[in-house]
Amino acid sequence: MSVFRGQYYHTIDGKGRIIFPARLREVFTEKSNGQIVITKLNEYLLVFPYNEWEIIEQKIWHQSLLRRQVRDFQRFFMSSAVDSTLDSQGRILIPPHLREYAHLEKDIVLVGMLRNVEIWDKDRFEAEMKRMGEQNTDSQGFLDYMADLGI
Repeated sequence: MSVFRGQYYHTIDGKGRIIFPARLREVFTEKSNGQIVITKLNEYLLVFPYNEWEIIEQKIWHQSLLRRQVRDFQRFFMSSAVDSTLDSQGRILIPPHLREYAHLEKDIVLVGMLRNVEIWDKDRFEAEMKRMGEQNTDSQGFLDYMADLGI
């Protein structure tokens, strides 16, 4: 089973293109022939292989539109989604509205999250990692989580 893992420090070019590292490209190609979906969450971007995105769409499809939370989620998360395909050089174009939302200007971090990849502004990512480290100075919370998983 191919999964996304690791942290990759890169840059976004002036046209808004990102080159994915070879390891991530391999997984995208294997999972969805390079077809991807990009959306936003918590001031970073999420990139899904198309087949993983379809699973999310199917789950949302069956939710009642009478629930405000469902409508809000669709309006924020689903309506921001854009389809893309890795080009022959392993690049994708991040649309301006998503670059602006995630504050992507130059230095970025691609973060493998098993099923998908996150794209962060480098400074925001490092601040988030620092915050997490400060909150978890006692690593017992992570150890308990791993124990619950049976690790």
